[in-house]
Amino acid sequence: MSHSPNKPRLVSLSHRRLPLTPFGCLWIPCSNRFVCLGTGSGSGAPRKGIIGVYGTTSGEIRDVHTIEKPRAFRCGTFGATSLQQRHLATGDFDGNLHIWNLEASEAPLYAAKAHREIINCIDGVGGLGVGHGAPEIVTGSRDGTVKVWDSRQKDLPVANMEPALGFNRRDCWTVAFGHACTQWDRCVCAGYDNGDIKLFDLRNMEVRWETNVKSGVCCVEFDGKDTSLNKLVATTLEGRVHVFNMQKYDTNTCFSCWSEKPYKFTAWTVRHLRQNRNIFVTSGGAGCLHLWKHNESSTLLERTDHEREGKDSTTALLNSISLSSQPIGNLDWNPDKQGLCISASFDRSVHILFIADQQSF
Repeated sequence: MSHSPNKPRLVSLSHRRLPLTPFGCLWIPCSNRFVCLGTGSGSGAPRKGIIGVYGTTSGEIRDVHTIEKPRAFRCGTFGATSLQQRHLATGDFDGNLHIWNLEASEAPLYAAKAHREIINCIDGVGGLGVGHGAPEIVTGSRDGTVKVWDSRQKDLPVANMEPALGFNRRDCWTVAFGHACTQWDRCVCAGYDNGDIKLFDLRNMEVRWETNVKSGVCCVEFDGKDTSLNKLVATTLEGRVHVFNMQKYDTNTCFSCWSEKPYKFTAWTVRHLRQNRNIFVTSGGAGCLHLWKHNESSTLLERTDHEREGKDSTTALLNSISLSSQPIGNLDWNPDKQGLCISASFDRSVHILFIADQQSF
C-alpha cells in the first residue's frame, strides 16, 4: 500500500497524557470541548469510572472538569441527544446504561440495568439532527444481546435482539445505527467475537442480512446514519478492513465486498468523516491511523468465500500516521470543524489531529 505525499494527510496538532485508561473519546457537539471516558488507575476492584472533560485553547488541551462514578465506563455516545441538551449516554462494566448531563452530573438523567454483563458498545440516532424518528440508543453486550432503548420509556428496551433458545450467545463487540432516512426506517448492524455480522431491520424486526468474516469484528460503521444504506465498513481482530457495498439493500443476495489487511495486529475502529462520507479513518493495534477514501466510480468486487485483495480495490489509502506504540482504541471526528479529529490510545494519551490538503479530496 503506497501513498502520495501530495494527498490529504493526518497531522498531529497536540497531545497530552490522561489520568485514566480511555475506552472512548467524543467531541461535545457545538463546542471546542471533548470527553474521554474510561477507568481510573487504582488497584482496587471495582475500579472507578471517570469522564474527563477537556477543552482546546490555542492548540493546547486543558482540563475543564472531571466526573467520577462507582463503575468503570466502557463506551459512550452523544448520538441520541439534541444539540441544545448535549447529554452523554454511557455503558459500563456492570451492564448499566446511563444518560448524563455533564453540567450537573450528580445523578443520571436516565438509568437502566440494560444487560447482565459488560456493555461493550453503544450508538445513538435521532438526536443532533442526524436520523429521523425517535431518539434511540443501541447497546451490545458480552451477554450476547443487542438492545434498543428510548430514554422516554423507562426500564424496558423497545427492541431486544438475542439468539433463540439453544443457540450460542456470542460476545457482541460493536453496534451501529444506519438507514434512519425516514420516520419509520432504521436498522442496526452488530459485530461479534466469532466474526459474525448481522443487519437487524428494526421496522420489520428481522435479521435482514448476515455474514461471517472469519475473525472477531471490532467495529462496524455505515458511511452515514441518516441516508439509505450505501457502504458498511468493518474492522477485525486480525487487522483486516472490509468494505461492503449495500446499495442493493432490497435484494437478499450477498453484498459485494472489498477487503484488505493494512495492520499486522488488530484493526480497532473505523469512523467516517461527517462532512464527507467518502472519507474514513481506521486505527490499528500498533498506534497507527490510516486515512481512506471510497471510490464511488469503481465497481465493487463480487464477494466469494475467498475475498480478493489488492490492485482492483475500490477503496484507496490516502495516507497514514503513527502516534503511539499502544493501540488506538477510539477516535471521533468533530461534527462542526471538517477534518478535525481526536484519538485516544491505551498508553493514556489523547491526540488532536487535522486533515491537511483537504482540497484534493
